[in-house]
Amino acid sequence: MASEKILKQKQAVIEEIKTRINDSVSIVLFDYRGLTDSETKELRRKLRENDSDYKVYKNTLMARAFNDLNIDLNAELNGPSAFAYGTDQIAAVKVLTEFKKDHPALELKVGIIDGEKADQAKLSEYASLPSREGLLTMLAGGMIGLARDLSICLDLYSKQKEEN
Repeated sequence: MASEKILKQKQAVIEEIKTRINDSVSIVLFDYRGLTDSETKELRRKLRENDSDYKVYKNTLMARAFNDLNIDLNAELNGPSAFAYGTDQIAAVKVLTEFKKDHPALELKVGIIDGEKADQAKLSEYASLPSREGLLTMLAGGMIGLARDLSICLDLYSKQKEEN
């Protein structure tokens, strides 16, 4: 049996995982086997640029944390797993998917986006969505177009009234 000190350390790690889960909007489990040290540093840098990060925990400790939070990911916690998390719904998914294109050793397993479990197909859908800034730009462009069209209509209407 493990000593009391080791059990406390493990419980502290479980609490850390639960805190990261609760503080994050998105979580992605991925297999990092086959990535070199420089590639993992590059991945961490790209994730941090997008307000995300990742950490590697033991699967047994992650399973306990997920079970304590009533999240069933036991089937996906086989083999080495890294735990990516972030405050943006799709930033971590987009970064991991982009990184996977150049580094086929990376394999996405499962994600939790806004409390919903997302398999690999769903993660691919999320990765194809435009970023928040892209969506806001599209919205602003549409609103500017409406304002421009309204101003043209009002100008033509005022010119028509002047002629009459």
